[in-house]
Amino acid sequence: MLRDVAAIGAAMVAVGASFGAMGVAAGLPGWATVAMSVLVYAGGAQFMAVGLVAAGSPLAAVLAGLLLNARHLPFGLTLGDSLGHQRWRRLLGSHLMTDEATAFALARPAGGARHRAFWLAGTLLFLAWNAGTLLGVLAGGAVGDPTALGLDAAFPAGLIALLLPTLRDPEIRRVALTGAGLAVLATPVLPAGLPVLLALGALVLPLIRRRPPGTDPVPVTAAGADHREAGPGRVVATEEAPC
Repeated sequence: MLRDVAAIGAAMVAVGASFGAMGVAAGLPGWATVAMSVLVYAGGAQFMAVGLVAAGSPLAAVLAGLLLNARHLPFGLTLGDSLGHQRWRRLLGSHLMTDEATAFALARPAGGARHRAFWLAGTLLFLAWNAGTLLGVLAGGAVGDPTALGLDAAFPAGLIALLLPTLRDPEIRRVALTGAGLAVLATPVLPAGLPVLLALGALVLPLIRRRPPGTDPVPVTAAGADHREAGPGRVVATEEAPC
């Protein structure tokens, strides 16, 4: 697993360096750019926030960041027990929670393995992002655009690779494909961040398919079976006696 985390971390260093250079170019002090990566640690939301702040809309930057990162709410519900039971562990773990760290954790069975996977991935990716930001601040305009190297595709590719084993389950596969379809259809018409939230609507599929208790059909095991009531809501099939 360490090798997989290192591969994602290498791409994160490059993207973090791009953010550091962008922050300085937008007029933010170097210390403020680094502090944003340490205290906010929100990846794409940081890029959007810097752009909106540079355009003179700090309030819009805050609201857009909150909206884009609302997807972490279901992440927290899923990984709550894997963070630990002490309050400080949960607070720190919620800060380190990213799409990649969540995917690394969910790729492991619940319990100690998932706990270790989350903390290893979360810690190393946090360090990689902040190291990249510092490099970008120091290098300034020398850092290029990560999209020119295709590094922006490294993160979704890594997430797909991590989640592939879970897609063997038919129900998970249906939910994932439905959510992906909703996000793709909504991307041209909704602002950034909203298609991802809309994709969470696919989580209702298992609830729709699940039958309420007592509504399962009762099989008839013999032709011409005679049915009689055997208590409230139950039907018992009995064979007819031969003539």
